[in-house]
Amino acid sequence: MKISDDIKKFALRFINLSLMFILLSSKSVVYAQTINVDGTSFYKILTVSDYQLQLKGTALLRYLVFIEAYAGALYLPEDIRSDQALKNIPRHLVLDYRVGISASKFADATTIKIKESVSNEVYNRLYPKINQLNRLYRDVNSGDRYALTYIPGKGTTLTYNTIPLGTIEGIEFSKALFSIWIGENPIDVGFRDRLLGKI
Repeated sequence: MKISDDIKKFALRFINLSLMFILLSSKSVVYAQTINVDGTSFYKILTVSDYQLQLKGTALLRYLVFIEAYAGALYLPEDIRSDQALKNIPRHLVLDYRVGISASKFADATTIKIKESVSNEVYNRLYPKINQLNRLYRDVNSGDRYALTYIPGKGTTLTYNTIPLGTIEGIEFSKALFSIWIGENPIDVGFRDRLLGKI
């Protein structure tokens, strides 16, 4: 039986489309590859505002020794060293909570930790922006996520699960906020060093 030219063309087109689909699917799987941190999954690569960020490190924060508070993951551009993490570069921090925490406790902790990390002059200058962030917080339950994303020229965006809650401008504010976890006086030194990929 002779196959018509139209059928041949259709078959070739179908094969090409199938191969293209397989290649795109493979690429997506690589892009979306995850890493598991004590039961929490984080992507190894993220694209945020046209920046491709790579996972720098992950960590699990405990308090009172035994209680797991949250798992964290820090994303930076591929060529950025850990000592450059607070420079004017894009960065993304994800915190996956294991316990419920109220919005008011987030606000209190943020205010206290920033005040401990900066001079009085800087704190007074940043105070309106700290209050702006504190008004964005929501209560979280186990399994909820907060994410902080800094984009140069735009500011720091707080995201609750997949919902952007607001953006606060300024590199000085971003540095002070991210310093809570990866600065010189962090909430936990071991947690910081793991996020930065030092250990």
